[in-house]
Amino acid sequence: MAEFLVGDSPDIRALRRELQVVAGTGSTVLITGETGTGKGLVARLLHELSGASPFVHVDCASLSPSLIESELFGHERGSFTGASERRVGRLEQAGEGSLFLDELAELDPWLQSKLLRVLQDRVFERVGGAETQSLRARVMAATNRDLPQEIAAGRFRADLYYRLQVFEIRVPPLRDRRSDLPLLVDFLASRWGRRPRMAESFGSRLQAYDWPGNVRELANVLERLQITKPEGPWEASDLDGLLVGRPRRPVAQSPTGREGFLEYERASLEALLLQHRWNVSAAARSLGVSRGALRGRLSRVGF
Repeated sequence: MAEFLVGDSPDIRALRRELQVVAGTGSTVLITGETGTGKGLVARLLHELSGASPFVHVDCASLSPSLIESELFGHERGSFTGASERRVGRLEQAGEGSLFLDELAELDPWLQSKLLRVLQDRVFERVGGAETQSLRARVMAATNRDLPQEIAAGRFRADLYYRLQVFEIRVPPLRDRRSDLPLLVDFLASRWGRRPRMAESFGSRLQAYDWPGNVRELANVLERLQITKPEGPWEASDLDGLLVGRPRRPVAQSPTGREGFLEYERASLEALLLQHRWNVSAAARSLGVSRGALRGRLSRVGF
């Protein structure tokens, strides 16, 4: 499983349950959450759980308004200057699979109106064409914006929002699932084939930080440390200049005085094992890591 879903916090367990519930349906899904939480990976996982194919990703923010209509709906030859041949759009390419509209709130209002009709009637026409095509794919959309606020500001259609919100999945920010940090750090560090030594102060500072960039920011910070200090030990001071803003609370304000990285890691692993009735193989599968990798973590924290 992707690193954005590594963990055993209540929020991540709830997210996994929601994915299982909606995977077997064809319902439209709206995925919301801050930048860096992993909305695209949630969409991909939902697609894989559904067993459908193919997966077609449209980044609405990266396409110019002059191109996105043709990208989505396709066009007929001669429909505009430069249209030298028919083009099949993303709606058709998705077939009976999944169409993922990333950064949906970036769409212009006139295109929001056209998309609303597609979702309501499940039909569309290519640009410059008269032949009606059927939409067979499941539609998933994602945004990091507060859509009710966008509606109030007149930037997003309320009827499109309600059409998309058949099933909404909120991807939690990292600050709301701090108990997952030890597992995330261990998982991310293991991707480079080694796990550097980490001082207790390092783990405490990670816990005290609010992670405005979420898991993506954490991954970037750890990769930077793997480059600059591959063997460790990683200290709290190594994070100077890598973390933006102020910590959520002073590191010294720990209830026990020893809530360092190893303590958090041991507690998280114990909770994970209890959930899976001490079945190491099942616990490893839930994290998306090998049984041996999880055994190594358990050994490091004294299990």
